[in-house]
Amino acid sequence: MTTPTWVEGAAGSLHDVDNLPYAVTADPSRVVVRIGDQALDLGAAARDLRPEWAPLLDTGSLNPLMAAGPDTWDAVRSWVVDLLTDEAHRDAVTLLPLDGLELRLPFDVADYVDYYASEHHASNVGRIFRPDQEPLLPNWKHLPVGYHGRSGSVVVSGTDVQRPAGQRKAPDAATPTFGPSVRLDIEAELGFVVGRTLPLGTPVATSDFATTVFGVTGLNDWSARDLQAWEYVPLGPNLGKSFATTVSAWVTPLAALEPALVDLPGQDAVPVLPYLREAGPSGYDIEVEVELNGVVVARPPYRTMYWSPAQMLAHMTVNGASLRVGDLYGSGTISGPEPEQRGSFLELSWGGTAPFTVGDETRTFLEDGDEVVLRYSAPGAAGGRIGLGEVRGRIVPSPATDGA
Repeated sequence: MTTPTWVEGAAGSLHDVDNLPYAVTADPSRVVVRIGDQALDLGAAARDLRPEWAPLLDTGSLNPLMAAGPDTWDAVRSWVVDLLTDEAHRDAVTLLPLDGLELRLPFDVADYVDYYASEHHASNVGRIFRPDQEPLLPNWKHLPVGYHGRSGSVVVSGTDVQRPAGQRKAPDAATPTFGPSVRLDIEAELGFVVGRTLPLGTPVATSDFATTVFGVTGLNDWSARDLQAWEYVPLGPNLGKSFATTVSAWVTPLAALEPALVDLPGQDAVPVLPYLREAGPSGYDIEVEVELNGVVVARPPYRTMYWSPAQMLAHMTVNGASLRVGDLYGSGTISGPEPEQRGSFLELSWGGTAPFTVGDETRTFLEDGDEVVLRYSAPGAAGGRIGLGEVRGRIVPSPATDGA
């Protein structure tokens, strides 16, 4: 049971005191935490009540709070719970209505890595592009496969996404052409935000995940499949991925997700190397909802992912790569075993060969004007569910023309 909050309408909602995700407002910039349909102004609360924390909370980024370390994360969260559950604090804090709040990118992104951690997604992609071969490549069950993305292209939910342009080559063409992508796609993912700086040569054990990662955020890894198909051999994605990655304005602390911990589906058939081994539950029972133009088209379950976030972090640093506060890594597309659980339009349309239904029409890839919304929820400590925020983006036309 969660201690009752005095905030009207918050008890039993997706944003009760067992959740408390953080965001950052744009003007003036300060850290806020969501409770029900309002946001607690932590910048003002810190100035008035805990001035030693003002540099962490009365600021325009979560990076100072994250850099303060896990003991401070826990202390701030406990303080926020006390502010919102003890009636004595009702008149001492400021609650802001969410309507009208302009939220910015909640943290300064250092590096960005994206993984490929769903066996169902990887198998579907293999069957689409390599129908006469094994769907998974030989390395896939031995390590979390990933690529380095472009941190400067990470944008906050609500930002329009311009259709990217680049080289495309039709299967029957001898040479490529240039123009706007005609196979623009989404990837419904979960992002993990690092709150710790470590120098080169300092691998992170899977057991250190909870003291290294500050929290999670929804993530859409927009993908231009035609650009990607032509460029990715032999070094992997580049322009097909680097034009935009959208994250939620809200970062949910790992502490709120403890009730959602579940066992991984199983890595018994192909034992992992020692640095990737884990003890206890390491997956998360998070439900994702993919909405296109107001219609839900898929419900991918994160609990089916093959590789855990702790394993992805361990693999990212095992070679001695450094970490910085604000590093972001994505899970890769979340897809389940059923057709309605596929987290990309590439899978939902089976490579564009089987259009899927959206209301009264059928679709394959994204068209200009389309709006995609990803929503996330998980079990909460009070027996209900918590909301992890939404990731929203609308496609706007490319200024490029064919033959440019």
